[in-house]
Amino acid sequence: MTSGPAPFLVDPAVPATPDRAVRQAGELPWIEDPQAVAPSDARALSKVFFDRLQTLEEGTAAHAYARNTLIEMNMSLVHFAARRFNRRDQMEDVVQVGMIGLIKAIDRFDLSRENEFATFAIPYIVGEIKRFFRDTSWDVHVPRRLQELRTELARARDVLYARLDRDPTVAELAAHLHRPPEEIRDGVAAANGYNSASLDMPYDNGTGGGSRQTSLADFTGAADPGMALVEDLASLAPLLAALGERDRRIIQMRFGREMTQSQIGEALGCSQMHVSRLLARALGSLRTGLLADD
Repeated sequence: MTSGPAPFLVDPAVPATPDRAVRQAGELPWIEDPQAVAPSDARALSKVFFDRLQTLEEGTAAHAYARNTLIEMNMSLVHFAARRFNRRDQMEDVVQVGMIGLIKAIDRFDLSRENEFATFAIPYIVGEIKRFFRDTSWDVHVPRRLQELRTELARARDVLYARLDRDPTVAELAAHLHRPPEEIRDGVAAANGYNSASLDMPYDNGTGGGSRQTSLADFTGAADPGMALVEDLASLAPLLAALGERDRRIIQMRFGREMTQSQIGEALGCSQMHVSRLLARALGSLRTGLLADD
């Protein structure tokens, strides 16, 4: 999110002078600073502007003036909804996202419903803010159903802890939420994706001292390339046993004793070209067997 005023609050179609704006908007009152209008006055003025907005042609200067004034007069609703989330470090982003909800509410509001605009707009604003947190707050992406299940599990834990005076088991959470235990386990595992720690984060292992700062990476295992070799050898063993004695001998001399094909040919009493063909056939058989195992 970028800082500064939301770009959609300024419409180039809005007239530069108040007299022209009032005249084109059908004698709507000119408001010098819509954001300075008190909430109580904004409610009454919004009805006037909504009533006129429905009769103005979209894309005209008069329509832009009425719509932009409605947006700026009702920005207090966005700030009210944003404060409910208590995210001071992200307040600017939250307000910008809430403005999207406010604009959606203005574009969809109908005076014939006889509802207060604030009552209609707040769910739109809160919905956009919740969607923002849902899409950006998780360090690891998990399906939406599991994101929602995490919230249910947190509430259920609080209720059951107060009742049992201990952390509830998976079975107790499943019974409380009327969900299968497998789904509860998935939700618990997915909750670990909400926050993650950097491997470069300093870590105190309790030993103290030391010339170098310890990080989590120092205690994190890495893939051992030797493990892949062990797996390959284990897979090759039965395939080698299935080869003929001569083929096994050629492979042992070539790869075990690192003899050249000419040296193998001298040992077996055949040409180097014949050794090459026999070796290629044996290796092809082993390769086919390994791929079939995969």
